Amino acid sequence: MGKRSVSKESEKQTPTETIGGQERSPVHVVYGGADRFESATPMKLGRLAVASVRSFAPNFAVFAGALRLRGSEHLPSFPKAVKQLEAELKATPEKIRHQDHGAWFAWTVYNKTIEKLKREAIEDFRIDFEDGYGFRSDEEEDGHAISASSELATLINKGRNTPFCGFRIKPLSAATKERALRTLDLFLKNLTEKIIVHFPTNLLVTLPKVTSAKQVKELCKRLSSFERKNELRKNTIGVELMIETPDSLIDSRGRVAVRGLVDAAKGRCTSVHFGAYDYTSALGIAAAHQDIRHPACSFARHLMQTALAGANVRLVDSVTTVMPVPVHRADSLTEHQKAENRRVVHSAWHRHFDNVTNSMIDGFYQSWDLHPNQFPARYAAVYAFFLSEMYPQAARLRGYIDKAAKATLTGNMFDDAASVAGLVNFFSVGITCGAFSEDEVTDIVGRPIAEIA
Repeated sequence: MGKRSVSKESEKQTPTETIGGQERSPVHVVYGGADRFESATPMKLGRLAVASVRSFAPNFAVFAGALRLRGSEHLPSFPKAVKQLEAELKATPEKIRHQDHGAWFAWTVYNKTIEKLKREAIEDFRIDFEDGYGFRSDEEEDGHAISASSELATLINKGRNTPFCGFRIKPLSAATKERALRTLDLFLKNLTEKIIVHFPTNLLVTLPKVTSAKQVKELCKRLSSFERKNELRKNTIGVELMIETPDSLIDSRGRVAVRGLVDAAKGRCTSVHFGAYDYTSALGIAAAHQDIRHPACSFARHLMQTALAGANVRLVDSVTTVMPVPVHRADSLTEHQKAENRRVVHSAWHRHFDNVTNSMIDGFYQSWDLHPNQFPARYAAVYAFFLSEMYPQAARLRGYIDKAAKATLTGNMFDDAASVAGLVNFFSVGITCGAFSEDEVTDIVGRPIAEIA
């Protein structure tokens, strides 16, 4: 057992990471079964993500075409022509941006995505003891609670952990409550014993299929007891709630329930996740039509937004279940099989890209990834969402700043204080997710976004 050095109440803890003066928010959460988690898992998944781009999108034009980025239809298709255009973009990016915005846009999104995958492919990882793990014997789950927490401790001790991390226990319903709490206790106890540096401030426990405030209170009570016993600051360990059933949104009396679930955590809840597939299943929607884009899911998301406005929690959308994996995996493939693999992967990339984009349009800037081949479409969607509107929105914001307290018209867009608040939020989120830097925004807007806010 290593020497313990967890942070006490009187000790200074590592602060939550900030970007551009704002608390960082992850753009995704990656789920993986506890039985398969190792300290090498994040790095391994990152390498697989990079390999998928190299295999199925060898240049920015192919990648843009697969995702159907704006203007991708005008990009060259022959590799030699693409290479020549890429050389021009590297030499004079601003010149090309003014002459051919579509080429600059596709090239920038591609390169930002590749750089991100190499540097930090996973922002938030969740070790899963629920749906991604299944039901096993107590002896087996006990063993995985110990092994997974040991592997996580190794990452933490080496300073290589993902920016956000945590684990998902089973629901606190009658059938699985005892098992869920046993896993919780084993995981945290072993993690604490194996950590030889400060206890992480980015650790989260995910509570699935929440149906009552009583379940939330019980989990938080357990965590509070653990923190006191180990001399950790109050609320060091965060809680995420998963909204997956109709009664977690609206109770039996017809009252909105979700805000009460968050309030029951008394400041410990950091985010609320929406589980589209359990939710639509509970509504009796046929399997063929269960999808993150179903109108029932739109209703649930909007109700969550309304109920949790001002609650200071992140809203996290659900998952794309179509995986961008090749259908042919033999050592030697025919040209037809290679082409079919590309079509399958590109189609799944486009679907995930669309779903992520739609989530962000709805104000959900984080959602789930289940496979490393989804990461390229994830980051491309995030960067495309912000970069596509970076300059037009900057012009609107400058126009408002120039006229200070007066409502203004930029082009055919009328802006007042309310819409400008939306513009500030756009740039703030874009900075925290890495789509552009604080300096870039200051250059094109004219002053720091924090000052405008």
